[in-house]
Amino acid sequence: MDSTPQHIGFIVDGNRRWAKEHGIPTYEGHLAGYNTLKDTVIATIDAGVPFVSIYAFSTENWKRGEGEVGNLMKLAHRVMRNDIGELLNHGIRVKFIGTREGLSEQICKDMDETEERSKDLTNGTVAVCFNYGGQREIVDAARKCFEDGLTAEEITEEAIAKRLYFPELPPVDIVVRTSNEQRISNFMLWRTAYSEFMFLEKFWPDMTKQDVADIIEEYKRRSRRFGK
Repeated sequence: MDSTPQHIGFIVDGNRRWAKEHGIPTYEGHLAGYNTLKDTVIATIDAGVPFVSIYAFSTENWKRGEGEVGNLMKLAHRVMRNDIGELLNHGIRVKFIGTREGLSEQICKDMDETEERSKDLTNGTVAVCFNYGGQREIVDAARKCFEDGLTAEEITEEAIAKRLYFPELPPVDIVVRTSNEQRISNFMLWRTAYSEFMFLEKFWPDMTKQDVADIIEEYKRRSRRFGK
């Protein structure tokens, strides 16, 4: 039986500390983190993992300085307008999950166009968690149950799961967080109910293809019992 994970979730952490360690501006750290993100997604899909999720920008990240948030939005625009083609050339479908609340009209347009360009690609899927919060996702799913007229008895685990952002995305098999921080930070709260976790000491920009191979091998060594 193939024990390759079907969904790896990456909590991208350490871009700013990596920049500080290298004596460069914070923006350069985020740019390095993006380049690593692209390479990591491609390496993970190429290794046979059909779904990858990336925690790119959380609903809490708006609390950062106005200048940093502005630079992150400019980087997101640049990536979606100019650089996303490399993922598409590898046959990778791109989906954005999160709320559009607070995002500019231009960023929303970029997201829609990126999804449209990649919708028929089949080598793998990357779910980019952008303006995303795990608690907000569950609240939005519950609200959708209400809007759909479900009774209290009809609001089940299955009903909630069908109304999550991008319900096609399966549960996360293993969550990987860099920079040696050991917390989940509101990431995929519903889909991580039985996830394995792996915490890496290195900062995100230092991730390599070998790390991806090591993560998959570590996952294969683990015994998942799902409460049995």
